[in-house]
Amino acid sequence: MLSFEDTVRLRHSPRAFLSTPLTDEQIHEVLQDAQHAPSNCNTQPWHVHIASGDTKRALTEAMLRNDELGQVTPDFSFDYADFYGDYFARSQEQAKQYYDVLGIAREDKDSRHQALLRNYAFFGAPHVAFLFMPSFGDNVRVAGDIGMYGQNFLLSLTARGYAGIPQTLLGFHADSVREILGVSDQYRLLFGISFGYEDPGARANQLRMDRIPLEQSVVFHK
Repeated sequence: MLSFEDTVRLRHSPRAFLSTPLTDEQIHEVLQDAQHAPSNCNTQPWHVHIASGDTKRALTEAMLRNDELGQVTPDFSFDYADFYGDYFARSQEQAKQYYDVLGIAREDKDSRHQALLRNYAFFGAPHVAFLFMPSFGDNVRVAGDIGMYGQNFLLSLTARGYAGIPQTLLGFHADSVREILGVSDQYRLLFGISFGYEDPGARANQLRMDRIPLEQSVVFHK
């Protein structure tokens, strides 16, 4: 197990995994760590579904089919156009660096789309966790709780020598995911986490994004 400092600083979002699956025991250890996330009024609102094997393949087929038909069913809105200023600039820099690592030119729209479709194959990961939540009020605090759960999940993976990537795009196909996994309509899909063992030789995994200086995000009051 890594130290806390090493864990948070080494955690990153790999976009290529080995096919080697984790054991049920390994997955349960990660889930037990994630379960200790804080939540508003101790509601513990996370509802997590883990997909592997044939179920995971069915999900890939459904999401690829949706992409071909131009169909999306997100429970929550997302639009790059909503970003502004430095937030938009950082999102664009991440995209540029990612496609540069893959060797895909900006004008090569077909290759860029094929790279995007790898999200639906979970970047080759043997497992994927879908994080669902109930709907309370404006959902902001509930989503915050799910985010803290997801961070525990990701840090536990890293500390144990595994890896995971949170994927907003998986939430764009909420209806298909609910149908395949047998999830009630009362639960909304926030995002998914593909996980397993990182492929250390993959070009996509060379990417490491810098973090902005503390002075740009923290204000001290004395």
